[in-house]
Amino acid sequence: MDLLLLLKAAIMGIVEGITEFLPISSTGHLILASELMNFWTKEKSDVFVIAIQMGAIAAVIYEYWSRLWGAATGMFTGEEKGRRLGFSLIMASIPIVLVGLTFGQAVKELLFNDIAVAIGLIVGGLIIIWIEKHPPKVNAQEVENISYKEAVWIGLIQVLSLIPGTSRSGATIIGAMFLGVSRKAATEFSFFLGIPVIIGAGLLDLYQSYDVFKSSEDWAVLATGIIVSFVSALILIRALVAYVAKRDFMAFAWYRIASGLLILLFAFTGWTLW
Repeated sequence: MDLLLLLKAAIMGIVEGITEFLPISSTGHLILASELMNFWTKEKSDVFVIAIQMGAIAAVIYEYWSRLWGAATGMFTGEEKGRRLGFSLIMASIPIVLVGLTFGQAVKELLFNDIAVAIGLIVGGLIIIWIEKHPPKVNAQEVENISYKEAVWIGLIQVLSLIPGTSRSGATIIGAMFLGVSRKAATEFSFFLGIPVIIGAGLLDLYQSYDVFKSSEDWAVLATGIIVSFVSALILIRALVAYVAKRDFMAFAWYRIASGLLILLFAFTGWTLW
């Protein structure tokens, strides 16, 4: 067993857990971390980057189980809040599922690189700054108040997250805020919306690339990343909900811009950690 490789997998899991639900692009950070650490072969690393996101999303299911169960059962029992949330999540998930199944592999092959990540981070950071400086009127205070029309629009905006560096969380949170959803509700809706998208993408990628992992050691490395991402994401989710109750996302916007510029520096210098 390669202990250094397991350590790198654990670091990747921490990066995923911390960045998945922040508007700073978990995929972008994972691609960057992978390149800086010379983590695995590119073929295995690309599958790993997608698959370990399932660990982070499992933390959402664990943390919000009662509300998610209410949304699932509400679609059949007719309970108003649960029914609205359940159908909103389904409607918002349809666009990225259709586009992802059609173009996901092509995007992965063309844009899973540091230059694309850098551009996505910088552009996204500028958009966050604009939204924070021009906040729209809030018309949905709680996640259950999001209308079906707003859910569809959020789902369409989420399609942009297929581009590495854009950030699924960033696209859905800022997109929801632009539509008049409160900061807290936008953040929670982004948590929930990630469940079908991330689990679906992770399982599909593992199915399509099953032969990439050829040994028990390969699967042990993947399992390490998933477990560590679950634990670190659980901590991050609780901290983020408390954070957005009092602060805006300007710090993340500037972080995105600085990170994007730093990645460009790495890309042009070829510098690595080890």
